[in-house]
Amino acid sequence: MAANLNPIFTLIPVIGCVEISTANTNRDGTGTLGTVLTGAAEGTRVTKVTIQALGTTTAGMVRLFIDTGAAIYLWKEIPITAITGSASVAEFFYALELLGERALILPTGYILKASTHNAETFNVIAEGGNY
Repeated sequence: MAANLNPIFTLIPVIGCVEISTANTNRDGTGTLGTVLTGAAEGTRVTKVTIQALGTTTAGMVRLFIDTGAAIYLWKEIPITAITGSASVAEFFYALELLGERALILPTGYILKASTHNAETFNVIAEGGNY
């Protein structure tokens, strides 16, 4: 099998966004999941995922899943810390940098999904590009 010796780059910038707020303690891909981003026809490279709370948080998790169409797999768990936002305290924020070889490559039709352990509201935003 011949290897691709030429680097390829994404062609179209892409951002996927979802607001999640329904408590889901499952790690097996069942329960309520929000769709963040779906892999495009030639695949999608995800280089950053940010999680922004929209209010007070308690200790918990935001979970990221990969849906292959045949099964859903837990990919990452992001611990959420307890924060009460105010005029001088920012709400919870987390940035998952996926640069270089750490990038998440979503094949055609694969879906990045998210859930929250506690019934708290978060925006989950994925940034990258379609090939």
